[in-house]
Amino acid sequence: MPSVKNPNGPSKNRLAARATKAKAQRQKRSQEAKNKISKTDSTRGARPGLLPTSGPRAKLSAKKARKLEKKTGYAMRRRMEAEGEAEMKGES
Repeated sequence: MPSVKNPNGPSKNRLAARATKAKAQRQKRSQEAKNKISKTDSTRGARPGLLPTSGPRAKLSAKKARKLEKKTGYAMRRRMEAEGEAEMKGES
């Protein structure tokens, strides 16, 4: 009886590709666990030492950082004025 491969099964090439892909995914998962990077962050491009490119943990752009700096400055000024008024009322 001749040795003939099952024609309905996946080819050697596909089997090899599937194994390679599974190996890469396994390695990626273990790296995430070692470096404590969440899965959502890693899907957004986070790597050890790199923040994700989008989402809540993404690095702020320079423009947004400047705007945020202005807003925090205004908030500090408002707080200082409010505290100043409260102190003046207490003195008299």
